[in-house]
Amino acid sequence: MMNSHKILIVLIIAAALVITLNTTLAAQGRAIASLELPAEPATYSNVVPTGVPLIYGEELGLRYDDVSPTDPQRADTAIRYLAQYDMGLQLEGESLDRYINILYKMENGISCEYCCGARSIIFENGEPACGCAHSFAMRGLAKYLLTQHGSEYSDAEILEELGKWKTLFFPGQMGLKAQMLEEQGIEFNYINLASNKYRGIEQGQAAGGMVGGC
Repeated sequence: MMNSHKILIVLIIAAALVITLNTTLAAQGRAIASLELPAEPATYSNVVPTGVPLIYGEELGLRYDDVSPTDPQRADTAIRYLAQYDMGLQLEGESLDRYINILYKMENGISCEYCCGARSIIFENGEPACGCAHSFAMRGLAKYLLTQHGSEYSDAEILEELGKWKTLFFPGQMGLKAQMLEEQGIEFNYINLASNKYRGIEQGQAAGGMVGGC
């Protein structure tokens, strides 16, 4: 009898806790539903970035998801939006030096090799070396970050951001390149994936097309 009495008390307490918890969750339901989970960290199995870029994404009204093979018109709009900063911003002094370092020197720079064969999207003096729409967009983003957030981004972090957008522009090719890098045990990051450091590692393999006009 004593054991049965104790069990009954435990069950009553447990039921009360469940009711209290359900009531609390119901009251907080709207707040919980409004929370946005952070984007899944990129890995070799998921190379396409998603969500809103930190710092500049909100102020420019841009999401990585704006560039997608399923919505070419939206992708072209985002590419043109970034490209305007290449045409509208002029760099000089330290900003120009950093720009050349990021786009031409660091890890051998970054190129638009799936559109054209240029060694980099700029020449050694900082002038444009490629007329592809994707190159305009990457140069524009680099200029914007250097002029508006230069103290908040290191050169490597800017190159990484360019690499994320290049991955969006060429998801098929970047996915294949990621596979080649993984097979060779090379660390995943967007600099390794999209810069010229391992350019051509996927040559000879079939890959999908680009997103946005060249």
